[in-house]
Amino acid sequence: MTRTVVFTATAILIGQSLSSCAAFSPAASTSSFSFALNDAVNTPVEPPLNPLLSQIKPSKTVEVFSLVKQMEAEGETVTSLCVGEPDFAPPQCVLDAATAAMNGGQTRYTAVTGTADLRKAIAEDLKSRKGVEYNPVTEIVVGNGAKQCVYQGLLAACGAGDEVVVPAPYWPSYPEMALLVGASPVILETSVDDGYLINPDALDKCLEEHPKAKVLMLCNPSNPTGGVHSTELLTQIAKVLEKYPNVVILADEIYERLVYTDDGQCTSFASLPGMFSRTITINGFSKSHAMTGFRLGYLAAPERFAKATSVLQGQITSCASSVSQAAGVSALNDVDDSWLENNVVIMKEKRDYVLQELAKMDGVSVSVPPNGAFYVLPDVSKYYNGDDTQLCLDLLKEKKLALVPGESFGAPGTVRISYATSMEELETAMTKLREFLESL
Repeated sequence: MTRTVVFTATAILIGQSLSSCAAFSPAASTSSFSFALNDAVNTPVEPPLNPLLSQIKPSKTVEVFSLVKQMEAEGETVTSLCVGEPDFAPPQCVLDAATAAMNGGQTRYTAVTGTADLRKAIAEDLKSRKGVEYNPVTEIVVGNGAKQCVYQGLLAACGAGDEVVVPAPYWPSYPEMALLVGASPVILETSVDDGYLINPDALDKCLEEHPKAKVLMLCNPSNPTGGVHSTELLTQIAKVLEKYPNVVILADEIYERLVYTDDGQCTSFASLPGMFSRTITINGFSKSHAMTGFRLGYLAAPERFAKATSVLQGQITSCASSVSQAAGVSALNDVDDSWLENNVVIMKEKRDYVLQELAKMDGVSVSVPPNGAFYVLPDVSKYYNGDDTQLCLDLLKEKKLALVPGESFGAPGTVRISYATSMEELETAMTKLREFLESL
């Protein structure tokens, strides 16, 4: 109807314009009108996109990984340390559980919040290992990967006009997710000399200056730094947060099974005095059990938060894969701790090797060795005048080595190295990086 009205008005205006000309011929009138008609019909009209998209930046990790895959498809061999994905396979019992689920007909929708068996297994695991007790019926929500759970947690806890405190360096999705829910990210800088851990005094000052802050993002162990906040430091942070009761803590603990300290422990923030009621804990199976492709994560939180996120999930994706959930039950109930502990030993050896090789490279520094996850974030600001993006682009072009620029993590002048790959691949990568830097 709108198109018809516009067309009619255009025809009238063209007719009036032609009839007012001093030299007017019917042939010219018909020709001009026909041209105008064809032009109006053939010109494509592109509806505008959501203005919010102009604020959202694409993930550099995804961009680099896509470029790597494109190069590999074209026949090039690329050494890639850009993606946080374990190089080992999931435990055999997990794979067997997935197969049994498919063969046994567990291929239907489950409850939005997840199967009763998986939620029960999650609750038991959190109680026995982390000392936090959740009702599996009302306080656990299983999602399609931890990333979805982070987004839904943010969406439930804040909205337009609110602020989200994001310590830097940060996982690139955190500030973008804050924008997606209508909030504004507030970047809290940390110091390389502190191992990029949160300084309680700096947090206090930040929250005092930002009364609209509703959420603190707490990634522990950290992506991209590998830093681990000790129980003592977390307690100090909790003490600061007592002054700001409206702030919700979104504790992303997806790497908590990969810790290299002597005790190998990573304290759950929800277990600290007074913090349970205001903490949304995120975890999953991708990093601990190498189940990245299963897309299985979960959120554990007081009922009011869990219920809100389940309502959101019901309108976004509904349930996680039934087959993946069966595999998740096996991951928690059947995998022996020795399997997980052995992976920690192997990852620590890889971390130590990368740190050892980086120490030999002129102009590259790591002030505080990372104690968790599987990342190192060395300072390379001596090169390219600190332009880490160009360094990574040239490194990929000249040496076929893929790293992620630190600028995308809020840490300009650094690069993120993921050592979750084979030792052979790491040796190749470190040789390529050293040769590249020596050539500059």
